[in-house]
Amino acid sequence: MSTHASFRAAPRRLSIVRVAEVRTGETFPESVRRGLGSTPKTLSCQFFYDEAGSALFEKICDLPEYYLTRTEDAILREHAEAMVAGWDEAPAMIELGSGSSTKTRHLIGAALETYGELHYVPIDVSPTILEASARELVADYLPLRVTGYAGDYHAALEEIARRIQRPKCVLFLGSSLGNYEDDQAASLLAHVARSMGPEDRLLLGTDLIKDRSTLESAYDDAQGVTAAFNRNLLVRINRELGGDFALDAFRHEARFCEDRERVEMHLVSLRDQAVSIPGADLAVSFARGESIHTENSHKYPIAGLARLATRAGFVEEASWTDAHGRFRVQRWRTRPVQ
Repeated sequence: MSTHASFRAAPRRLSIVRVAEVRTGETFPESVRRGLGSTPKTLSCQFFYDEAGSALFEKICDLPEYYLTRTEDAILREHAEAMVAGWDEAPAMIELGSGSSTKTRHLIGAALETYGELHYVPIDVSPTILEASARELVADYLPLRVTGYAGDYHAALEEIARRIQRPKCVLFLGSSLGNYEDDQAASLLAHVARSMGPEDRLLLGTDLIKDRSTLESAYDDAQGVTAAFNRNLLVRINRELGGDFALDAFRHEARFCEDRERVEMHLVSLRDQAVSIPGADLAVSFARGESIHTENSHKYPIAGLARLATRAGFVEEASWTDAHGRFRVQRWRTRPVQ
């Protein structure tokens, strides 16, 4: 199921578990073949996060237009103590999609101040970022122990549930939930709920509905970092599947679809063209103006979040937001079985 590797630096405090992937979905070539062979054309956002994509996303989080990171960061900074309160002993802090764990430091610091110790368990698909951030954390927080899981959420949560018996505080920050369609989001959260016990809690960060200009700017920045992140899917297809995409023949576009409460990212073909992808056994034609739909980022009304909690088996305990009502962090517990 997994392999375990401890590093020489602070071997008792830092380890990485590489979770063996159990293929329940499509492989990269299968996904590319299906998505680009369909109408309209799509590519799955789950393949954004190779090493280059993960690094580009970290840059996105620092952009002036990308309010999500700094707004959530401010909420966490102000309310971290309340968010991690309520346990008799330090809960294991488990984070889905941890990335560089920058914002999580507010919660880690508050937990260490409250309980004097902490076991932090980040999960991320990128072993490179996971290992780098884990090394920085154990160097900066001496009472902290870090066990990182490199792999997908489902397999990692199952293994963590077997290995860690103490109470858990599960983190899913950054509005990452917004990348999932409603049914997928409810299914993922239900899976998280099934991995939790009565003493466990989920801290969920979600972006809220707001004006079109703010939303579209957040996903189409002036520096073009988000455009590079989006086009990196084509770079990956060229590198891994032998594709011959001309990167300058596709324009990045962000669209807020009010009726669907989501920002869509597209790659729009600037000319009539044909692309060959031998590794996906595919040749595909594009008309000028035709787009590849690559990502959705859903934005939530408060009532929608309440419905999602109920569908997934959660009850809300508390919530925190910023002064402008842009972003929300909620603390949920599992609903008792009747």
